[in-house]
Amino acid sequence: MRTQNGYLTYCSNIHAGESWEDHFKQLQEHIPAVKKQVSPGKAFGIGLRLSNKASIELIKEKNLEIFRQWLRDNNCYVFTMNGFPYGGFHRAVVKDKVHAPDWTTPEREVYTIRLARILAVLLPDGMDGGISTSPLTYRFWHTNEQLPGIFEKSTMHLLQVVDQLIQIKQATGKLIHIDIEPEPDGLLGEGKEFTNWYTQYLLPIGIPYIANLFGCDDDAAALHIKQHIQLCYDVCHFAICYEDHAAMIGQLEELGIKTGKIQISAALKAAMPANREERSRVVDAFARFNEPVYLHQVVALQQNGQLKRYADMPDALQDANNASVTEWRAHFHVPLFVEGYGLLQSTRQDIEKVLSVHRQQPFTSHLEIETYTWEVLPEEQKLPLTESIIREVQWVKGLLGGIVNGEK
Repeated sequence: MRTQNGYLTYCSNIHAGESWEDHFKQLQEHIPAVKKQVSPGKAFGIGLRLSNKASIELIKEKNLEIFRQWLRDNNCYVFTMNGFPYGGFHRAVVKDKVHAPDWTTPEREVYTIRLARILAVLLPDGMDGGISTSPLTYRFWHTNEQLPGIFEKSTMHLLQVVDQLIQIKQATGKLIHIDIEPEPDGLLGEGKEFTNWYTQYLLPIGIPYIANLFGCDDDAAALHIKQHIQLCYDVCHFAICYEDHAAMIGQLEELGIKTGKIQISAALKAAMPANREERSRVVDAFARFNEPVYLHQVVALQQNGQLKRYADMPDALQDANNASVTEWRAHFHVPLFVEGYGLLQSTRQDIEKVLSVHRQQPFTSHLEIETYTWEVLPEEQKLPLTESIIREVQWVKGLLGGIVNGEK
């Protein structure tokens, strides 16, 4: 829905279904009920997550037209997509497989182009569309010596997608951008790593490549790249890395790098007491969120101000008595409307900070709630899914302002 500060939705990766038939059934069950409560009488935008399998099925003309008609019948539209998880994302061990296939492969490129072609059909006229994606690859799959080559290979696959997006824009007038989503232990794990890649690899490699393809000058080539490769600002991921949000957003503006969307999400955090007994209770509270499906990276703040990183929750739990550590932040997309979890807190204050900056000086038009861990939450934290989605959307609407009059 259109709010005073951008188009707000939630990501459909909350709904199971790796085939299009199964996922569409989930959308049909939940979207109308959510829309009735949060956007009555107004058009409702959908943040669509498609697995590779679902994208192959949906792009078939008959399926796409059936979905388009359903969107029209329900006064809905699609403006943003989640192209990060390629394969199964529910009821199976995901962990680092969420990055596979990565941007070193043609499979990731082909999948993303397919998503762009679907979005070009679904996207309303006059709107830009975004597709969030992996931060190139998973860092621990490669040695340090391999990284320069990995950066170059990943960048070239992305630039081949840019080629297709420019052609889509020329043919349809629709601007679609790929929104790179930094995540702890991704090759682009935080804001600085993203901007360094953008300025040291993407633009230097991309400008001559795009200029040659389209017969344009360097300035025009740089503009193409900046239009079509943007940032997905996942608040949970940036909060885990103790990001200074205002400074990061300011740096992006200085560099002329656009933000395709804000993913509104919250992590877990807690101070780590020096007292062993008190610390043990905090560690036990974190351990209750140690589940086997998703990666739950932990970033610890140390007394010297440096960060210590753990690839997954079990690694942090093994180092729980490290006296140099004063705080843990854990990658677990917890509900936005809950501020505390016993001895643990959420990072929802980071959401409030980011959206405060955004209200004062908007830096994107796409806002997507991304809480996908409902199935693996501790039992007492689980609520009926539709009710939970509605509560999250209403909470964010309260921060952003009301719905703007008009269909979209």
